[in-house]
Amino acid sequence: MISHSGETVLSSSDHSQMIRSAQSVENSGAEPLHNSSRFSIDEDALHEECGVFGILGHEDAATLTALGLHALQHRGQEAAGIVSFHEGRFYSERHMGLVGDHFTNPATLKQLPGNLSIGHVRYSTTGETALRNVQPLFAELEVGGIAIAHNGNFTNGLSLRRHLIASGAICQSTSDSEVVLHLIARSRLASSSDRFVDAVRQLEGGYAILAMTRTKLIAARDPVGIRPLVMGELDGKPIFCSETCALDIIGAKYIRDVENGEVIVCETQADGTITTTSIKAPNRKPERLCLFEYVYFARPDSVVGGRNVYTARKNAGINLAKEAPIEADVVVPVPDGGTPAAIGYAQASGIPFELGIIRNHYVGRTFIEPTQQIRALGVKLKHSANRAIIEGKRVVLVDDSIVRGTTSMKIVRMIRDAGAKEVHIRVASPMIHHPDFYGIDTPDADKLLANQYPDLQAMCDYIGADSLEFLSIDGLYEAVGGEKRNPKAPQFTDHYFTGDYPTRLVDQEELSNIHNFALLSSNG
Repeated sequence: MISHSGETVLSSSDHSQMIRSAQSVENSGAEPLHNSSRFSIDEDALHEECGVFGILGHEDAATLTALGLHALQHRGQEAAGIVSFHEGRFYSERHMGLVGDHFTNPATLKQLPGNLSIGHVRYSTTGETALRNVQPLFAELEVGGIAIAHNGNFTNGLSLRRHLIASGAICQSTSDSEVVLHLIARSRLASSSDRFVDAVRQLEGGYAILAMTRTKLIAARDPVGIRPLVMGELDGKPIFCSETCALDIIGAKYIRDVENGEVIVCETQADGTITTTSIKAPNRKPERLCLFEYVYFARPDSVVGGRNVYTARKNAGINLAKEAPIEADVVVPVPDGGTPAAIGYAQASGIPFELGIIRNHYVGRTFIEPTQQIRALGVKLKHSANRAIIEGKRVVLVDDSIVRGTTSMKIVRMIRDAGAKEVHIRVASPMIHHPDFYGIDTPDADKLLANQYPDLQAMCDYIGADSLEFLSIDGLYEAVGGEKRNPKAPQFTDHYFTGDYPTRLVDQEELSNIHNFALLSSNG
């Protein structure tokens, strides 16, 4: 039995809300991927789907989960949820908005008793949102209740969903995470953990999944290791989360990364002890972590794949200065993502580093639907030029990545309006040419800046800069892993730069049937 709070009843059905792009796939707790309408002109950035956190055996499980989700808030700002278990009952709190909007309230946390819980944060979109997609998802199965939280995307999620529906399944959300629950329910294996393993072995793509039953906390990572997942410990109790920064916030100890293709089952025994079992996938491949975790997604103080993210970004800036030097007076980061790379660029080039752009951290989502007058203000809602630093100077703007170029264009104009003599853009990652199917929300390929213009000079002219340069793929590899890219066996997942997808894209191969799926629109 599960107790829910903060949920509303689905209010309407709108069959006009079909999958709006021929390359759409359903992803973790979000609307279909590649919905280019999500990208407002002031949100020219990549977004990852979510972050997960879970703990077993601690009396403050829900509170610690809330704190962990706070640390993972950068991975998702649209919605947050926690499920706990206590004395035969599961408890659920799922809400739209930030973690701090709901889970700092003692009354809310009081509704989540028990020493076992998992939590989830979902990233922010400008499209339809619905509480039914907020995770963790819960189902009552033959083997008992189970809740799951998922980061990433299944590249065969639609294919599995189609097969399940054809055989009688009823899907209540537009999240591919629900597919996992159906696969667990249909497995004929005896235990919940065996059924979970059976289910994840049918999944393809990039994913990190947490599940909880009455006595178990289960963690799984995809066979390629695209999405990150780490294991920690607090007071002898196991923890799993998307990044090490979530361990740091609660004073937990980092144990190790969950290996690619590994399922770890932590179970409370009758005497109160906790046992841990590791199950390795037979189809494991060499790990290929997502490079964008280092470029953009992970928090700078996190350690991903044994590498400090801040150091990797700073190294990228150092390599960028070597590859694309320029005579200038000041190095200015595009906050906040470009700051570590700008520090590296400044140190390597000998050009002074200054905060020439000041970011307003308190805009929030006030202007999701701005008037034309507000829209005309552009990036000034979030960024302001520091005129005293910029006026009369040759400025090097360092950013972590460029997606469509719309924000870069506005920032260049803002810097020029502040009196800059020259504006040179340096990007601490390669050009993005290809869409993602593993949990990163990217525009369609033809909306990417690198595909819209024939050469670098044309891109530079569009943005309005005096020069534009990107870090090479080898430069990024060396910054992160210490060696150049091995084209025969790439060390990281880098398809957005190279077109080298590390798994089959099953759903993309079966797009001819995608029109068979209608999505329910809900304002709740």
